[in-house]
Amino acid sequence: MLDGRWKSDIEQRLQPVGQGLRRVGLTADQLTGFGLLMSIAASIAIANGALRGGTLLLLATALPDALDGAVAKASGTSSPRGAFFDSVADRVTDVVLLGGVSWFLTARHGGQAGMVALAVIGASALVSYQRAKAEALGFEAKGGLMERAERLILLGFGLLFDSLLVPVLWIMLVLTLLTAGQRFAKVWRQAGRPVPAPPSPSPLAARWRGRRVPRTTARTWHRRDRLNR
Repeated sequence: MLDGRWKSDIEQRLQPVGQGLRRVGLTADQLTGFGLLMSIAASIAIANGALRGGTLLLLATALPDALDGAVAKASGTSSPRGAFFDSVADRVTDVVLLGGVSWFLTARHGGQAGMVALAVIGASALVSYQRAKAEALGFEAKGGLMERAERLILLGFGLLFDSLLVPVLWIMLVLTLLTAGQRFAKVWRQAGRPVPAPPSPSPLAARWRGRRVPRTTARTWHRRDRLNR
């Protein structure tokens, strides 16, 4: 939801920052890699119960994730390879962060609480897969109540108030599953539209095709005529 409404505006506002980082010598891939390392550090902190430190590292993860696109556009280095790296890094970040939460909850409250975080991982992967598969088929599957930005914001809120962490995870799970349903219905409607028929040939082209004799047929007639002689 946030991506669809404010992402383009945020990217436009970050362009001057991206230009400044480009002058310093930072590349978009370096920022993506830095964000990935910060997510691993945040996961380790969360798993060991340092939830406040994990929240700060979560912010450190989100910052380069927001800036790598601006740097790529400012430097003119946007490429399929960079987009692929950024997408894979986002998926890894989601898994390691929620994996750290699952580890913490399992150690603190038992396995049932930790399973909620694992369920959010599965639902998030489903939402991401729907968009990737839809775009590969030529459809559009963006949007929904709980996209990646909303998940990170809610996760940070739950980490700040650890007594609300499990309820926040349940909210994330329900809204992420609703998002998956929204995207499925959206792509289902697009895929159900009739495919436009190819344009019919003009009458002149149809008559020309009807009068045209294939070369193979003409050669066959010529050979038969020679044999009959």
